[in-house]
Amino acid sequence: MAHMTFRFEDIAKVHADLISQLETIDDPAKLLKSPDLKGLYALIPQQANEDKAAFGQEVNALKSVIEQAVADRQNAAEEHKLGPIDITAPFDENSSLDDVALLPASEGSIHPLNRELERVLSIFEAMGFAAVESRQLDDDYHMFGSLNFPDDHPARDDYDTFVTEEGLIAPAHTSTMQNRMMQQFKDNLKNGDNIQVVVPGRCFRNEDVDARHEHTLHQVEGVMVGEGITVGHLIGTLKTFLEAFYGQKLEVKTQPAYFPFVEPGFEFSMSCPFCNKKGCKVCSQEGWIEILGCGMIHPNVMREAGIDPEAFTGFAWGFGLDRLVMMQYNVDDIRWFHSGKIEFMEQFS
Repeated sequence: MAHMTFRFEDIAKVHADLISQLETIDDPAKLLKSPDLKGLYALIPQQANEDKAAFGQEVNALKSVIEQAVADRQNAAEEHKLGPIDITAPFDENSSLDDVALLPASEGSIHPLNRELERVLSIFEAMGFAAVESRQLDDDYHMFGSLNFPDDHPARDDYDTFVTEEGLIAPAHTSTMQNRMMQQFKDNLKNGDNIQVVVPGRCFRNEDVDARHEHTLHQVEGVMVGEGITVGHLIGTLKTFLEAFYGQKLEVKTQPAYFPFVEPGFEFSMSCPFCNKKGCKVCSQEGWIEILGCGMIHPNVMREAGIDPEAFTGFAWGFGLDRLVMMQYNVDDIRWFHSGKIEFMEQFS
């Protein structure tokens, strides 16, 4: 059988033809099945023995080039289809994308909730607390059972708590982490150290949404357990934090409140940092602001975490980060935080 002479020109011609077709063909992937490309592979056996390997390598190299060119063409088509859209640019809904002059995106900023959360955690870390993030899906045991909730407690009603079809729960409070944190750090107690943890996280509640209530909010939980921990330590810890956060001396007070996982339980209020107790819009003219719920950890909750309540005591609290930030920046509607309004966010850049 006569052998064909290996010529680079044959490969170069097929290369040029396929690249030319790439600009106009509707389905670029069809080029990989081109008769011209297949024809080159059919020529490999017809080459002289000393040329077969070199010819085959060149044909494979050409196929790789075409594959990359096809992929680039497909990617470019997808980008053109979606458009290099700046979602922050002004847009007239009556205009097509071709009519809109897309403006460069403005410089972003840290969300005010994240900015203030960093401040909150830095204050508590300076006070010796470790920080552990909460979960956004949990189970019935950590939401209720480990926290001394009776089986018939109204909070277990599906109408108050978001529950998935699989029985998982969107936590309504960061207290779901109390049991985990006490178990995780209880070796501290053996070494003569306290358990000191703060837990930031998102919470979800079936709320009637308005200027003061959202279905999604952020909480910061705190837990301290050790020998001889008292209500005095609780009040002192929270007062120290609030004074550091607002940068001024504050008065604080408590009043009795019921939470299944603490005994005794308190509602914790501080003197209004914006009017010095004279009365203003922020404190509803009362001079005091109820800021959080807290209390001494219930003995049943301690036992559930494997800690002897006869040997150790502790306290816990939970406050809404959103509310602190609203007061700090005089935000009048909690819904602004999740609104996606660029004008709102630009105030914090």
